[in-house]
Amino acid sequence: MLDKRMNDALNKQLNEELFSAYLYLSMSAWFDSIGLKGFANWMMVQYKEETEHAMKFYSYIQSRGGEVKLLAIKEPPQKWDSPLHAFEETLKHEQFITKCINELTDLAEELKDRPTMNFLQWFVDEQVEEEENDREIIDRLRLIEGSKNGIFILDRELAQRQFVPESQ
Repeated sequence: MLDKRMNDALNKQLNEELFSAYLYLSMSAWFDSIGLKGFANWMMVQYKEETEHAMKFYSYIQSRGGEVKLLAIKEPPQKWDSPLHAFEETLKHEQFITKCINELTDLAEELKDRPTMNFLQWFVDEQVEEEENDREIIDRLRLIEGSKNGIFILDRELAQRQFVPESQ
């Protein structure tokens, strides 16, 4: 059985993961609306990954005899100033999620909840990858400095990304 504080914290993170999915779905729609189908695809893959992350929390809470409590999901932004701005906001959001995961890990350590510590390690590793991916795209966007040809080439490349479900 999960400690009540851990159960509440895991439910809060479940909500954060659902908001992440909502945010990336909004970004996908925005990129699509400005004709950047590859960028839209990249964000759609992010949406699917974040939905999967939320379900990992959902399943874990239930597997430990906890109570899943679904909270209201706040409305995400609808527009960004540029592709670079959208990815800078993506990185900021992922840094926030990293902070949340670290706080969950701290709580699990405080409670000596080894199963939850083990569960969270996957997310710790995942956040390193998420931030690295965002930084790479930001660096490339800064290099091309709004060049339409550069954006077009990057858009074609981002269109190749595919969602691959995590193995359970």
